[in-house]
Amino acid sequence: MGRGKIAIRRIDNSTSRQVTFSKRRKGLIKKAKELAILCDAEVGLVIFSSTGKLYEYASTSMRTSIERYNHLKEEHEQLLNPPSEVKFWQREAANLRQQLQNLQENQRQMMGEQLYGLNVKDLQNLENQLEMSLHGIRQKKEQILTNEIQELNRKGNIIHQENVELYKKVNLIRQENMELYKKVYGTRDANEASGNGFIPYGSNNRDNAHIPIHLQLSQQQT
Repeated sequence: MGRGKIAIRRIDNSTSRQVTFSKRRKGLIKKAKELAILCDAEVGLVIFSSTGKLYEYASTSMRTSIERYNHLKEEHEQLLNPPSEVKFWQREAANLRQQLQNLQENQRQMMGEQLYGLNVKDLQNLENQLEMSLHGIRQKKEQILTNEIQELNRKGNIIHQENVELYKKVNLIRQENMELYKKVYGTRDANEASGNGFIPYGSNNRDNAHIPIHLQLSQQQT
């Protein structure tokens, strides 16, 4: 015997309805997969159960399929009903022109122009807006100046540290020069040279810090 036909109407029994939904849902998804593979078609399937559960299948990406559907639907509607599209863009253009006119009028009022037609309350609101704008500008200006001062202080500290390091290196070089001078002339010759007015490089006298080094070898006494 052949399978009997089922009347297409809502199944009253909840258990039978759930079993039928599960079976037919799986069959529908299977058919969608076969259609996508056999015919190289882009298939997107979305199913919501009576309890609100979501079941979906997409041969590529559901988001891509929905975006493609919306784009093609808009083009199709524009082709079917071009006058409504023209009216829509006309309304959009009119709204944009009105917004531009309002902005221009507001800007002129901010500049103190075209104040006719404004009552005391409107002028007070305009004054409050200007005060708020000036307050924001002053805060931004103070922030920029504070950041610049902090940056200058940081650079000054770095330069000061570099100067300290250089001063240490200069003192170290002076000490090495003094040690070298003592090795060449000896302690007595160093004292005599100091008494004769010769001050070697590396002396503690800062006024003579730029005097060049003059090294001389004394002749051996017989």
